[in-house]
Amino acid sequence: MAGSKLDPIDRQILAELQADGRMTNVELAKRVGISAPPCLRRVRTLEEAGYIKGYHADIDAREMGFEVQVFAMVRLHSQAEGDLSSFEARCRAWPLVRECHMLNGEIDFILKCVAPDLSTFQSFLTGELLKAENVASVKTSLVIRGAKDEPGVPFEVLEARLNRDA
Repeated sequence: MAGSKLDPIDRQILAELQADGRMTNVELAKRVGISAPPCLRRVRTLEEAGYIKGYHADIDAREMGFEVQVFAMVRLHSQAEGDLSSFEARCRAWPLVRECHMLNGEIDFILKCVAPDLSTFQSFLTGELLKAENVASVKTSLVIRGAKDEPGVPFEVLEARLNRDA
């Protein structure tokens, strides 16, 4: 288990930064119980090792005028690695596609899309997604409301598992 390679202080640093990536190094050091210089060294090491991929503001899409959220389930004609990679690259280029995940089973990919309105999403669907090379079919589901949208990982589950296995 990758998370078990980190010591408890590293995991606590990650948990604190996941909850509030804007806190100062001094505040972070205080929360995890170490002084600021070693805390900063640990953060830099965690960044370099790839545990921290970046720092982002959590923007409210609806407040910004993106009223429509849609999950699009995409089936491809071919699942050859080159075709999968090509579709993934195309998804990364589409601004309305915010997440793209390859699945097993009948559906090859699920895309999380946002748009300011239904007509913008429909234009994307019919003008780009459905016309994309290798796309066999697309089924969409419009999000009515969200009950939970929590990024990151549940550190409390990891800690409970590590404590149980210790």
